[in-house]
Amino acid sequence: MIKVSPSILSADFAYLARDLAVVKESGAPYAHIDVMDGLFVPNISIGLCVISSIRKVTDLTLDVHLMIDRPVRYVERFCEAGADIVTVHVEADTEQNTLEALRKIRACGKKAAVCVKPKTPAEAVLPFLDLCSLVLVMTVEPGFGGQAFMADMMPKVQAIRAMIDARNPACELEVDGGVNVETAKTCVAAGANVLVAGSAYFKAADKAAFVSAVTAE
Repeated sequence: MIKVSPSILSADFAYLARDLAVVKESGAPYAHIDVMDGLFVPNISIGLCVISSIRKVTDLTLDVHLMIDRPVRYVERFCEAGADIVTVHVEADTEQNTLEALRKIRACGKKAAVCVKPKTPAEAVLPFLDLCSLVLVMTVEPGFGGQAFMADMMPKVQAIRAMIDARNPACELEVDGGVNVETAKTCVAAGANVLVAGSAYFKAADKAAFVSAVTAE
């Protein structure tokens, strides 16, 4: 099943409750939430208090992407704030601490996930795959919305899909960056089943039609 995870980084932050209701009505099951600390990526976005507020107004699956340094320090608090999926970057800490972060997320009863940046090889997810409910492949450099889709990431998506099928078939494979109706088909063909869409989704005149077009198999 193909799923859309609209990125609220492209929503209107003055009307997040309204925009989350629109996401729900459009048929998207997830809401993607980018947390940036200004250290791991050169931008700052939202944090725990916003996620806590969002949790009160929606029953969407909150797909929280931590673009932060040493996330093991905070993952339990993001779980407590209402995240359903918590994704940490393999580049953000040591392998030992990343494993610990994933274990903490799972101990909170939430879905644990890892993410890889464009220059990180597919093999980097292997030490973590057995603990993951989702793997996220960035198809832009993390930190800013509205970037162009990197089609050269598709061999990595294919490689990780093969690893998932061999090691952890229940694990989802997500892509994030430059996803629109056209590039979504490329991602799905490479093996992705969760598609983060920001600008293309929120600029769509008919968001339900966008979701239908992206998820059509």
